[in-house]
Amino acid sequence: MALAGRNVTVIGAGIGGLAAALALSRRGARVTVLEQAPAISEVGAGIQITPNGAAVIEALGLGPALGAAALPNTAVHLHDGRSGRTVLRLDLNRAGLASGYFLIHRADLIALLEWAARAAGVTLRLGCRVERMVHGRRGCTLALEGGETLETSLAVSADGLHSRARRALNPSAEPFFTGQVAWRATIPESDGRRAPEAAVFMAPGRHVVSYPIRGGRLRNLVAVEERTSWTEEGWHHRDDPERLRRAFSGFGGPVPGWLGAVETLHVWGLFRHPVAERWHDSRALVLLGDAAHPTLPFLAQGANMALEDAWCLAALLDRHDDTAEALAAYQAVRQPRTRRIVAAANANARNYHLSGAARLAAHTVLRTAGAVAPGMVLGRFDWLYRHDVTQQVA
Repeated sequence: MALAGRNVTVIGAGIGGLAAALALSRRGARVTVLEQAPAISEVGAGIQITPNGAAVIEALGLGPALGAAALPNTAVHLHDGRSGRTVLRLDLNRAGLASGYFLIHRADLIALLEWAARAAGVTLRLGCRVERMVHGRRGCTLALEGGETLETSLAVSADGLHSRARRALNPSAEPFFTGQVAWRATIPESDGRRAPEAAVFMAPGRHVVSYPIRGGRLRNLVAVEERTSWTEEGWHHRDDPERLRRAFSGFGGPVPGWLGAVETLHVWGLFRHPVAERWHDSRALVLLGDAAHPTLPFLAQGANMALEDAWCLAALLDRHDDTAEALAAYQAVRQPRTRRIVAAANANARNYHLSGAARLAAHTVLRTAGAVAPGMVLGRFDWLYRHDVTQQVA
């Protein structure tokens, strides 16, 4: 019960920050969340919560609420992008994974976590931008925009890709452009009667991922294209839907209809970041989520890793009276796993975009495996989906 009554400040009210605030508060900490945005608004689009992330939500007591807000994913369906034909369909019900695999709008999950955090006694302050952190032996001083300062025994930096704390702890870690850009959009779902599943349409140098959200009323779209240059990292660059339609004009199946329905579109360059070497300062500052391990979106694990981090950090801080021991244990548990996940996402980026003989061979192998031993394909990721951090770190 080392967290009982402890003052902890979480920087960032995203999925990881709110989940950490909730987990910490449930163990007795007095938690304040600082969010620089003036309101928690509907940003982003669809995300996939896989069983490893759902295990954390269940352990936080929000399993039924997640089930009500999300769609259960029934399958992952890989298609040839040009023809639309099936390459491999992975039935999640047969694999025993469907009960923990969900499709949800990011804003709906954040709303759920915000409600639960406030109900648990977390103080949420909006419009609070942290300009500077001074961390010492007995805590951390946060200087806010406007001149206010806050004292906290521990600052949890859950402020994403551009985290100040990440740069302070890892000054030499620089991202690099992957040669890929991604568009994201949501469109009205034309057929909400179909069983929900995640569909991937693969072609040389590009692919499309799509799935329904919000009770089947909307469809989430992410389209990725290889490109030689990009100038700025970020999620909020608007783009012309006609550029998207031209880039994927050779695709078949339902993709042309989906892209034809896009009216509002965002595009961003995909940058590869190394998993942070240092996650904490041993005393009063620790990284969580994208601040520690930004990942490419090709394994749908960004939110799930943040949820795992949140549970693990709270459990270990509660277990250890000594903060330095707790933070060292947190990094020791989380860093190897997040490195493996980030590497697997990097590999998927290549696999989706194969061309020529390599593409033909890979699709043949997938079709054969799907016909002969479909369980083996999903079994390759048992280490990911069947991992339950709430059992590993109770």
